[in-house]
Amino acid sequence: MTDSAYAIVVTTTDAEEKARALAAGVIGERLAACAQVYPISSVYRWEGAVEEAREWRVDFKTRGELVARLAERIGELHDYDTPEVIAVPVVSGSAAYLGWVAAETRG
Repeated sequence: MTDSAYAIVVTTTDAEEKARALAAGVIGERLAACAQVYPISSVYRWEGAVEEAREWRVDFKTRGELVARLAERIGELHDYDTPEVIAVPVVSGSAAYLGWVAAETRG
């Protein structure tokens, strides 16, 4: 899914508890080393109408080779009909941090 050695995989959900559960589940399975959870405002088109909603965004830090498995797992755990799951390649980062991401993930 990405040619980059590392990636940030993003999803959103409608409740903090759900976001934290997604984060804990994925981190527990070591598909990501870190997850950041924070509130956002979303404006989007859904079923022909423009919608606005408060959502919770989760940014997962992972290795590029785990992106497809992580995206699949998020889809399995998520309760949205069409969850946002996108991967952004990491083009640079501190060697110490990226080494930690590598050490804390499996797959």
